[in-house]
Amino acid sequence: MKQNNEEMKLQYGNWVSNKILIKVIIVILFFTIACILLLIIPKNYNNLIIVLLIACILLSLFFIFSLCYLLIAKHMFSYTGGRLQEKVINELISTIKWNGKGKILDIGCGSGFLTIALSKKYRQANTVGLDYWGDSWDFCKNQCETNARISGLTNNIEFIKGSASRLPFDDDSFDLVVSNMTFHEINDSKSKILPILEAIRVLKKGSMFAFQDLFMLKSYFGTIDELKNKIKSIGVAEINFVDTSQLKFIPKYLKLPFMLGATGILFGRK
Repeated sequence: MKQNNEEMKLQYGNWVSNKILIKVIIVILFFTIACILLLIIPKNYNNLIIVLLIACILLSLFFIFSLCYLLIAKHMFSYTGGRLQEKVINELISTIKWNGKGKILDIGCGSGFLTIALSKKYRQANTVGLDYWGDSWDFCKNQCETNARISGLTNNIEFIKGSASRLPFDDDSFDLVVSNMTFHEINDSKSKILPILEAIRVLKKGSMFAFQDLFMLKSYFGTIDELKNKIKSIGVAEINFVDTSQLKFIPKYLKLPFMLGATGILFGRK
């Protein structure tokens, strides 16, 4: 019972942020009000007014449907609901083969779930979680530190603010570098691949990396072969790819490209 009470105190947030939901609700209200105004203001309807009214109704219905979809997704991702976030992150952890001695870097740590999970698994390691914690998300540094403290981790774990495209570390600084669903969100680099190369830069020679992201989105990363070749070109000795988008625990309605339908794990050694 004590363990369950402690777990309930953890605040790992959700990949469907409250801020996104609020934006969608505001859009729904906008088009709803527009519909009402178009119905009550004009005395004589003309073709333009009718077209605008139909457009506003359709857009309002579309965003209402989108809100329902996002609410379902939020429940499925939640650690008190479908726990999909946890399951997806555990798939990443399952690819890591490491002796646990040295330093870990988690790029884009968000609420700290992956950072904390690795710190628990590798007690002898020093773990660093890095994130920019931008305004679009519900995550923050204090949230990470609180979760770590509740989890009984205070000495060998640290959370810092920084950009994934310009990591504040020297070359060859870490013995394990991980990242989960971060690279496609980076906005301060024109290329989504450059932050991956930056992650490899701070990894020691012979050490392991494991990245999970929307790697099958060609508009972001190109083809898998192209992406692997670019990573190999900077001196990576081994690289593997696992398509995680078709995992059985992911519902079909969440296998859309902008959700989990393009996910995969790149892992290997430098």
